[in-house]
Amino acid sequence: MPPALLSPPRCTILPPYLLRRLSVHDDPHVADVARRTMGHDQPWRERRMVIAERTQRRPRGLVPPDLEVRAKGLDPGRRIQVTATLPAAPERLIHDTEHSTFLPGRLVRTEGADPVDDPAVNEAYDGLGATWQLLWAAYGRDSLDGKGLALTASVHFDRDYDNAFWDGTQMVFGDGDGVYFDGFTSCIDVIGHELSHGLTQYTAGLTYVAQTGALNESVSDVFGILVKQLHAGETAHTSDWLIGKGLFTDRVNGIALRSMKEPGTAYDDHALGRDPQPGHVDDYVEVPHDAEHDNGGVHTNSGIPNRAFYLAACAMGGNAWERAGQVWFDAVTAKGVPKDVDFAGFAALTVAAANKRFGATSAEVAAVENGWAGVGVLR
Repeated sequence: MPPALLSPPRCTILPPYLLRRLSVHDDPHVADVARRTMGHDQPWRERRMVIAERTQRRPRGLVPPDLEVRAKGLDPGRRIQVTATLPAAPERLIHDTEHSTFLPGRLVRTEGADPVDDPAVNEAYDGLGATWQLLWAAYGRDSLDGKGLALTASVHFDRDYDNAFWDGTQMVFGDGDGVYFDGFTSCIDVIGHELSHGLTQYTAGLTYVAQTGALNESVSDVFGILVKQLHAGETAHTSDWLIGKGLFTDRVNGIALRSMKEPGTAYDDHALGRDPQPGHVDDYVEVPHDAEHDNGGVHTNSGIPNRAFYLAACAMGGNAWERAGQVWFDAVTAKGVPKDVDFAGFAALTVAAANKRFGATSAEVAAVENGWAGVGVLR
């Protein structure tokens, strides 16, 4: 069996290559945190993988019959269509693991409750709300599954945990090691990014390997940056297009984890190395499709579709979530998206989505085509 099938995907905001560098750091604290973080990542990624597969198998819009038929006395073999009767609104549940690794932890803030004294709790609450707001206000989607899924998060996972992730059912945030990384609730785009793995889980279900995995990561960056832009009132031309700005401590020579505008320029640091992302398909990084190489470089090669979106959004101008974001949303949520779609296939899906929504001769179609041409995917 190929290694890619044996290795679970690592849908975390920090690429594994950063953690591997820190795991051999001269500072014992930094090295220990990095090793523990990597050790925790694998079982939680396995959990996310199983849950994502089950999500894709369940018919959309339907629930298992046993949920309601017993009380109603209906035929247990009958399927029930679920219809929302209340106005759409987020439902947020924030927990504190109190530095344990047991999820979800103690419930500390619920929907509509006042802020608490813990900044991480409030940041998680606000970030989940901002992500829900983007999906609802811009695209009319009620939460990640389109049916009002409650947004659950746990903060203070483990001690000094250097990551944040979506485990298939909820968000999990570490506090960072305090040396190279601050708390992972501090960046609203990081929260949006990880929650968007849930959106992909409930829609296209993109396989987490090679070009498809890079698209999975890129889709999360796209909606993560749109969460930040909508929250801050930024346009395509005023946005910094940086993912994870503010996550690094002052010790790091870098501005963010990734730049969608200029992949490969986000950091160049003695301990963390240099940002390896390419911004053109000619520089695509070919590596083995295993966990040691980030499932075929999914966090690395995502720079290519990231820049394609940036180019398309800036060509359209205005608020990126309104047209460029709508096209990407339409493509990801369309029926029949191949789970193993590659860059060229996804580019074609976005062109088709722009064509359907704005017309074949529209400026939006031209912007999408030119965006993908700008990174060499379309010739």
